Amino acid sequence: MKNLKLTLLCCLLSAFVFAEVSQTQKDALIALYQATDGDSWIKSWNFEQPVSKWCGLTFDDNDNVVAIDLSFNNLNGKLPKEISGLTALKYLNLSFNKLEGELPSSLMTMVSLEDLKLFSNNFSGPIPFNIGSLINLKNLELFNNNFFGEIPSSIGNLEKLESLILSSNQLMGRLPSSISNLKSLKVLSLFDNSLLGTIPSSIGQLSQLEELVLSNNAFYGSLPSELAQLTNLKTLLLSNNGFKGNYTLLKDQLPNIVDFDLDAANMKGALATLDSEDEDN
Repeated sequence: MKNLKLTLLCCLLSAFVFAEVSQTQKDALIALYQATDGDSWIKSWNFEQPVSKWCGLTFDDNDNVVAIDLSFNNLNGKLPKEISGLTALKYLNLSFNKLEGELPSSLMTMVSLEDLKLFSNNFSGPIPFNIGSLINLKNLELFNNNFFGEIPSSIGNLEKLESLILSSNQLMGRLPSSISNLKSLKVLSLFDNSLLGTIPSSIGQLSQLEELVLSNNAFYGSLPSELAQLTNLKTLLLSNNGFKGNYTLLKDQLPNIVDFDLDAANMKGALATLDSEDEDN
């Protein structure tokens, strides 16, 4: 009887140690592997091993996949819609690969996501209009891709967002006023796109902002006076736009500024008062 108990205990321990993720999650991982030419990955997955042994995965105590880091791993193809089966996923980093195509709409249902890092790939198409569904996002990094179209106004729903980096894409249109809802935002980087219009005065409500990078776009007009309220700013890069006025005193109004960049034309002539103009509708 004693030996039987020990055997049962060992079986239970083995089951605990080698517990597997649910079939739905495993299917989602296999779909990701197949859709991105997993056989050609630098670090591939061995399907003869338990999922817990597959590289780049992190699990919680309930055997849910909560993080995927397959950056620099030669992924080539498109994200499959089945990825939404990873319902507990909080961290997804597929940066520095060769992924292409539009983001699957199913990705917008993954409301547990906190970090979405898809930068330095070949993704294209618009940023999904319902990106605001990912209400737990803290970091959204889509830079260095081929996304086009406007920045969706629903991005203002991401009230936990701390970093929004959309630089080096083909984005157009105006900066949505809803961006003022992102009260936790520390980094806003939009350089090297085709964004236009004036900077909304509501940007002054982003009191936590430390980095504002708008260079290499088609913004124009006067900078809003509310910009001086961003006293936590350390980086302000505005060159290669159509801003008017001499903003040489702006640097003095921002006590923590370290990196400050304006066009030469904005560093001479009559000093601007940073009085707001009427914003674009």
